[in-house]
Amino acid sequence: MAMRPDSGWDLSVDNRNGQLALAVEIKRKTNVSPEWTIKLRRNIFAHRTFPKAPYFLMVFPDKFYLWSNAEAYQDQSEPTYIIDASPILQPYFERAGVAADQISGASLELIITSWLGEIIHSDQLPENIDASQQWLIESGLYAALIGGKLEHEAAA
Repeated sequence: MAMRPDSGWDLSVDNRNGQLALAVEIKRKTNVSPEWTIKLRRNIFAHRTFPKAPYFLMVFPDKFYLWSNAEAYQDQSEPTYIIDASPILQPYFERAGVAADQISGASLELIITSWLGEIIHSDQLPENIDASQQWLIESGLYAALIGGKLEHEAAA
């Protein structure tokens, strides 16, 4: 089994067949505009080569931006979903005793790792999923992640 080259993502998830399903970029900035995230995404793809994932999630403490079936990596495409992250992340922030705008990058990454881990190992049927995470079902991301494997970016 060949080692996969360094993905370069903060986090990535392989589906149950071992193919890259989701690439995650985590930033601790808050109140960013969709235009800003589109530019950031374009810059990321312009300056580095990455294995292509069908889903690309940009995580901020207050919002998630999801691009699905992101084949056209170099384009200016709008996010498929813009998600209010508060209902998803607030319980984690409370457990950690921090506010969204005070979280460190490393802590935010740990929280996202936990959240993704819960989805990957979920035995919860999608019908029972919280309304704030309905986009996971609609986008197909939930189905793509179940039974998958989380890959951490090795800290340099």
